[in-house]
Amino acid sequence: MKKTILLLVLALSLNGFGQVIKDSIFSNRLDKYRYLSISLPPSYGKDAKRAYPLLLALDGDYLFDPIQGTLKYAYYWDDLPEVILVGLNHTTDTERDEECKVDETTGLPEGIGESFFEFIGGELLPYLQKNLRIAPFKIVAGHDVTAGFMNFYLYKDNPVFNAYISLSPVMPLDMETRIPERMATFQTNMFYYVASADGDIKSIKDKVVALDTQMKAANLAKVNYRYDEFKGCSHYSLVPFAIPSALYQFFSVYQPISSNEFQEKIVVLQSGYVEYLKNKYDMVEKALGMKMNIRLNDFKAIEAAIIKNKAFNEFEQLAQLSRKAYPKSMLADYHMARFYENNGDLKMALKHYQNAFQLQEIGDLTKEMMMDKMEELKPQVKKK
Repeated sequence: MKKTILLLVLALSLNGFGQVIKDSIFSNRLDKYRYLSISLPPSYGKDAKRAYPLLLALDGDYLFDPIQGTLKYAYYWDDLPEVILVGLNHTTDTERDEECKVDETTGLPEGIGESFFEFIGGELLPYLQKNLRIAPFKIVAGHDVTAGFMNFYLYKDNPVFNAYISLSPVMPLDMETRIPERMATFQTNMFYYVASADGDIKSIKDKVVALDTQMKAANLAKVNYRYDEFKGCSHYSLVPFAIPSALYQFFSVYQPISSNEFQEKIVVLQSGYVEYLKNKYDMVEKALGMKMNIRLNDFKAIEAAIIKNKAFNEFEQLAQLSRKAYPKSMLADYHMARFYENNGDLKMALKHYQNAFQLQEIGDLTKEMMMDKMEELKPQVKKK
């Protein structure tokens, strides 16, 4: 089986993102093969050391495509991080119902349902982690029966998933109260999204509304939580609306600095613009388990805030970050040049523009621009 998935990885890295690769895994607990759809990130074949969050879609036979479509669109704009998407497919509705079987008196998996629960945590996830570069952050998504069933992982002391996309869940006995109770006990960051619609099945929606009421009343200091009720949608048509809402909610901290974030959160600060940038990327690492380089456009946003608020001393701190992020580029020396220039030390500013001229261009920083700055400062330095 390992050989099979390695061949899939090679094929996908050669063909590029968008190819759906079919795989299978034999389950000892279920005593049969289960079938998977796999889509790897665009950069998977380019960086052999990088690990990626996992998004496991139950009901992969119909949830896989809308999730992949959302990801492809978001990757284009760098709004969502690259993830490994795996769809766990059901061959028949009967198989789906059997594998999500719950004891009506205990509200817990029973029979084949218990075996299916153990298959996901004890066989499928270890198989994927062994053969793919999976980061600690793991998402599970389900609809209807599977959306309710996946919540059982929250009942464990150490849930195998960090984030849950629950689309119009069919919730067994007392689940609407058990989930908030469990969520309130977690000491690490958890993410939970649930969706319903005004045209949803009444018995399902009533429990979802009860869950939302309990979640909002609970002390959920470590939980990123959102509930959406979509207008004009049904039990089925809410799915393509809910998927992007959930992913953008979970990964909101990942997204580049937007014009709204700049205007409402950054430029209004009296100081601490560089600290804001550091905290933003620290939060990505702590919440999502992802270490990523600071985007050039985010550096430009902080530059703009510094200039607008005339907080020129912060250019020195910004240079420390930019030297770590882009050590071979002219960015750090440009920031230091701005620091000295705006503090009246034109000789040191000239020196850093000269240093920048010898380094790699980046973004709108070019050798021509550095030369222009040098020519502008030289006469002023000579006068002094």
